[in-house]
Amino acid sequence: MTWLSDLVRLLVEKVFRLPVNEKLGGSIHFFIYDTIKIFILLSVLIFLISYIQSYFPPEKTKKILGGIKGIKGNILGALLGTVTPFCSCSSIPIFIGFTSAGLPLGVTFSFLISSPLVDLASFLILMSFFGFKIALAYVIVGLILAVIGGTIIDKLKMEKYVEGYVLEIKNTDLEVEEMTRKERINFSKGQIRDIVKRVWIYILIGVGIGATIHNWIPQDAIEKVIGSNNPFSVILAAVVGIPMYADIFGTIPIAEALFGKGVGIGTVLSFMMAVTALSLPSMVMLSKVVKPKLLVLFITVVSIGIIIIGYLFNAFSYILI
Repeated sequence: MTWLSDLVRLLVEKVFRLPVNEKLGGSIHFFIYDTIKIFILLSVLIFLISYIQSYFPPEKTKKILGGIKGIKGNILGALLGTVTPFCSCSSIPIFIGFTSAGLPLGVTFSFLISSPLVDLASFLILMSFFGFKIALAYVIVGLILAVIGGTIIDKLKMEKYVEGYVLEIKNTDLEVEEMTRKERINFSKGQIRDIVKRVWIYILIGVGIGATIHNWIPQDAIEKVIGSNNPFSVILAAVVGIPMYADIFGTIPIAEALFGKGVGIGTVLSFMMAVTALSLPSMVMLSKVVKPKLLVLFITVVSIGIIIIGYLFNAFSYILI
């Protein structure tokens, strides 16, 4: 969106009388440009994704997953997670519905991991910020993590560590009514309103943090903490990301600023994955659904996967950049 960047530059320099090559002007340019860019992309992409999602309501998804077990079920669960809600908290109610319906636990966890991490919208927005190779690699490793995580949980037979009330929920198989084209369009518009209303504050916070990092924090200070010279940078980025609550759209401006300051792509992606898949609020919600042993196993498996992915991306970043 070079045209948008140029328009914002004119606004900052001609109206605000601030040069964009200085800290304050650069911060304002970063904030306005990234905010508008993300909201434009988000609105368009949510509409497209929601239109596709209208063909896969939870009832239909449940039926698709119900007859498939093993690794095929995990792969399908991970793939179906890509056409569902955009944050981990909104995925947990669907996870409860799948589990109470008797779907294999490993399949439901593959879905739970992939749903906040990977979707077409995140792929396209990541591509606009970091390029096609990094966006595609992110989607692939996110799906692999979801499949492996769900498979491990399935093999360990953890069904007894699901809270009893979840299994006692009565499921009624409802007939899935086909939507008309107008209904799908109205559904998609409604999703734009609902999701933007839910995430706008996190986007503004993320863009604000990104603008601060990009223009006010010296590069050498960032490199000392999470630069390539720190062997624990990936672990630190993952640990810092867990207490935060945002979806992938709120983390992208921060990731962009860190990447621009020379932080390794693996470290940046570890931070993004930790925020989206292991945010503290979503773990609190999940603790009401599963018992501590299963919750700890889930956090451990996903955390180790995120850290391994981060180190691998840093090691082979020359292929992607």
